[in-house]
Amino acid sequence: MQSYLSVAEIVAACGDGKLSDFVLKDQAAFMEISEEKVFSKMKESFEVMKNSAAEGLKEGLRSVSDLSGGDGYKMAKFTLTGKTIAGSFCANATALAVGIQEYNAAMGKIVATPTAGSCGILPAGVITMINEHGISEEDAIMSLFTAGAIGMVIAQKATVSGAQGGCQAECGSAAAMTAGALVEMMGGNASQVAHAAAIALQNLLGLVCDPVAGLVEVPCILRNGGGIAIAINAADLALAGVESVIPLDEVISAMGEVGQAIPESLRETSLGGLAATPTGIAIKERLFGTSKVT
Repeated sequence: MQSYLSVAEIVAACGDGKLSDFVLKDQAAFMEISEEKVFSKMKESFEVMKNSAAEGLKEGLRSVSDLSGGDGYKMAKFTLTGKTIAGSFCANATALAVGIQEYNAAMGKIVATPTAGSCGILPAGVITMINEHGISEEDAIMSLFTAGAIGMVIAQKATVSGAQGGCQAECGSAAAMTAGALVEMMGGNASQVAHAAAIALQNLLGLVCDPVAGLVEVPCILRNGGGIAIAINAADLALAGVESVIPLDEVISAMGEVGQAIPESLRETSLGGLAATPTGIAIKERLFGTSKVT
């Protein structure tokens, strides 16, 4: 983006138009290349997303540590039974979010959205919109510009790093980005996009980063599954006309402040939280031959 340091500025600047159209034009001007080239670059990223989604749901997928793998496949199979509580859309999106993150743990190629630890949430939402609602690939790719704008403001005003702000900065940011993208694909306006992102982020405020054995697997993979569910819920609320009392820019600033207040032990150091449980310590000892939490 050029000089836009708040989502409110972006929403105001795009007027009655789609937020993604404004962001595409803005990016092209900033990079001094054509809109077609900018779109083409985003399409390349989307192709990587689609591949990671397909690979992530394959039976037999395991991480290098053998700590994770196969849960996305299990969820995808379960959705076929028609017995999911959440319904087809949320269940299929959850399967993709988990599977993509498992593919990341298996050293597969993913798109960091905005980080590797939260890479399953946005692709899961966008791809499920194509599969479940018949959204065109062009519209899906355009929604990634909307998601990207939200992510860029979060990175500037706060952080997207788990080491700096906890998992709220990773999965929280990804859920906010995804909620905004979902709203746009369903025909929501720019204001609704911002409200959806605010609702999603505030519902993950304070989420700690406590990777077991220092690996981006437990609980990161299943947090991607939770993140997509929150994004879907936030998008529906915004489309229904529900507004966040606290504006998105203020939610983002609050997230940054909360991140600074989170103890270092709960900011990707694996010194606390789930990483410091007896099971978490035992896993680290099994993998690395030491019971010391560092």
